[in-house]
Amino acid sequence: MPFVELETSLAAQALPKDFAAKLSRAAADILGKPEERVVVTVKGGLSMVLSGRGGDSAPGALLSVSSIAVVGSAEQNKQHSARFFEFLQRELGLAPERILIRFYPLEPWQIGKDGTVMTFL
Repeated sequence: MPFVELETSLAAQALPKDFAAKLSRAAADILGKPEERVVVTVKGGLSMVLSGRGGDSAPGALLSVSSIAVVGSAEQNKQHSARFFEFLQRELGLAPERILIRFYPLEPWQIGKDGTVMTFL
């Protein structure tokens, strides 16, 4: 069950139409997970400074990707990173230096669902 969260300084109305749905489809494809299990959150219009560039207010984005089994190694994340960057650059029009991605591997016992945790489902 991947959790994909995008935070950006781009105004919410500047995001492409149906961006959350597009990100959900892309994440499912990139991570090799069924789309019905992907959870996406998009937050636009945030105050953001990237790369410690003291007050640089150029548009930017931070993508956080959490999942079981598919974001646990450098090799996996190198491949995922390339594909997420391609998607975000195309959809948001941001330069690669204005995008950061954080990967968080999860264990099944860390996700609650249906009154239990994924370990028991």
